[in-house]
Amino acid sequence: MTTPEARATTPEARARVGKAARKRASRSSHGAWIPSADRPDPVAVLERQGADRVQELLPIRYGRMAASPFAFLRGAAAVMAGDLAAQRHSGLTVQLCGDAHLMNFGLFASPERALLFDLNDFDETYPGPFEWDVKRLAASVAVAARENGTAESGAHDAARDAVAAYRTGIRRLAGLGELAVWYERIDAHDLLPLVRPGASRDRVAARLDRARKRTSLQALGKLTEVVDGERRIVHDPPLLEPVGAPDMAALRKIFGDYRSTLAEERRLLLDRYRFVDAARKVVGVGSVGTRCFIVLLAGRDAGDPLFLQIKEAVRSVVEDHLPTGPYVHPGHRVVAGQRLLQAASDIFLGWMTGPQGRAFYWRQLRDMKGSADLAAMSAADLRAYAGLCGTALARAHARSGDRIAIAAYLGGSDTFDRAVADFALRYAAQNTRDHAALTAAIGSGVIGAAPGV
Repeated sequence: MTTPEARATTPEARARVGKAARKRASRSSHGAWIPSADRPDPVAVLERQGADRVQELLPIRYGRMAASPFAFLRGAAAVMAGDLAAQRHSGLTVQLCGDAHLMNFGLFASPERALLFDLNDFDETYPGPFEWDVKRLAASVAVAARENGTAESGAHDAARDAVAAYRTGIRRLAGLGELAVWYERIDAHDLLPLVRPGASRDRVAARLDRARKRTSLQALGKLTEVVDGERRIVHDPPLLEPVGAPDMAALRKIFGDYRSTLAEERRLLLDRYRFVDAARKVVGVGSVGTRCFIVLLAGRDAGDPLFLQIKEAVRSVVEDHLPTGPYVHPGHRVVAGQRLLQAASDIFLGWMTGPQGRAFYWRQLRDMKGSADLAAMSAADLRAYAGLCGTALARAHARSGDRIAIAAYLGGSDTFDRAVADFALRYAAQNTRDHAALTAAIGSGVIGAAPGV
């Protein structure tokens, strides 16, 4: 990320740094993808990653990943991180999302209750070369396009649109002042004009409306029931299960430790809630098997709920391939990365150390959150959405990296766009082969899977 010394140099000097980075990795070199002879087996990478997870939940993870090539890509961030690390890179560092695929962008509420579009997953955040995020985004676009039946040329166009939007976004932000970049955001009400009229615009409007309704109050009706006059989280094993007395006691204790990582005024707000119930919850695709809990709190009365999610934080998948980062505590890494990358972050975002020295971070479970329905998108819709994600990623990177150097590296031509789109198609084909390897391992009984859970 940008050092104080780099910030003190002139824009012209910073631009020269960016252009010099082309000697380390030319823009056209990003189009290459040839797996090395010693490339690790993707199934073995997943098994190593799962070694310290809750073992009885791993079949759910593998079942979800086996559902489609895109589902596999979502869960295989560790596989792709190793592949990216084997290639030349620019050396231009930003705070990476680390897992910037299409489904890790979405809607959420700012503290001012505005509905924003931005990155929304930071489990793998870590300082690293900016293009790793761009390549993962482009590859996810190509995989999604192929899965939707789009021809290779159309998938290439969609991936190129994502990269072009990133490049033009960075170049625009390179011309702005520091506060202007920091305050940059994508408001939900700005999305509809980007969507062509008709059914597509109606679907987007409906999703925005659903996101606004996804709050703790809505979750209260879906996730709880009244037992002996008190609200309790419903049981839906294996996805939502009660915690035993020892875990409940531990959660109550670490609740106080988490509180200490919040700003003073937010501690006061949190103190107005009382601890009601907790449960273990299975979330996502790649995260399945990590320890995750939800906690129900009550404020003014039982009809004033707050749901918090407690999620285990482990090493980032890119961490083994990069120099040591600034954060020792994995939960602190996730929280700091989210605060740096997002235009506005959850007021209850915090971290702490739990039983057995495991790291966790806390956030709201539902705060007007919403995500895209990729399967329902036409080819034109996917291209528009890919561009929106590229723009959001550029905004996120501009907050931590040297946007002037990156803009100079990318340049005004589409050389980088076309190269990364070429890579995206080649990597989509690799991802299909890796997905087939997982389904073969499941079919032969080497790996257990629980499909449809």
